[in-house]
Amino acid sequence: MSDSTGAEMVEAAREQAADADRVVVKAGTNSLTDEESNLDDEKLDKLVDDVADLRKRGKDVILVSSGAVGAGKGRVGYTGETVEESQALSTVGQSHLMHRYTESFDRYDTKVAQILVSQQDLENTDRFTNFRNTIETLLEWDIVPIINENDAVATEEIRIGDNDMLSSSVAIGIDIDLLVTLTDVGGVYTGNPKEDPDAERIEAVGDNYDEVQGVIDGSSTETFGGIQTKVQGARKVSEHGNPAIIAKSTEPNILKKIATGKPVGTVFVPINGVTDE
Repeated sequence: MSDSTGAEMVEAAREQAADADRVVVKAGTNSLTDEESNLDDEKLDKLVDDVADLRKRGKDVILVSSGAVGAGKGRVGYTGETVEESQALSTVGQSHLMHRYTESFDRYDTKVAQILVSQQDLENTDRFTNFRNTIETLLEWDIVPIINENDAVATEEIRIGDNDMLSSSVAIGIDIDLLVTLTDVGGVYTGNPKEDPDAERIEAVGDNYDEVQGVIDGSSTETFGGIQTKVQGARKVSEHGNPAIIAKSTEPNILKKIATGKPVGTVFVPINGVTDE
């Protein structure tokens, strides 16, 4: 795949990511649960370890966490085939998820706060102002905000990869310096790496966005969510002048590597709303 984004621009984007003072970290369901949809303590603790490393470097971290419905499936034993079941499972899983986050962050003497939001909270000016002010206060108190879609009341959003777009909306709306999306794949590839052994990781997305989007649309097999919404969310952040990175959640010290400018995952180069024709 051709890439007109120069090496210097890519390096500058990684340096900008490393220098970020405020970071949104988004973790998907597969980065938090096992194959039976049980919340995976090892995966969750690793995520918390990675976030704690960023905080030790003096960075503010906002965590956007999926996994409520998945964790609920493991706790209750239902599959969540209907919207109503998925909504109910999310209420069971969300409390379990926050309990485990509280326990895990306690290892670092760090407090966490739960924030559940809907699309209306992001679109209504007064509600978003309250949301933003709450986050600012929590960060001032050195508390980690953990945000999730309010699945219990959000019907059509429950199956469209909403937290990918939620994390980008948060990053843009409260002036975050970097969005990191952690996945079980670890970046954007020229094909579906789970099915195509020849698929290659795309190091950077910038001027080649349209070409990358075409590859993604052609290779994805997931009906809902998947890599498409991750790419779209990262692109929106880059259009507002900040880098975004899609990286592998299981890679050792992944957030430390990003904070030190290492070339991991796929970086979306800031374009400030301008693309080359």
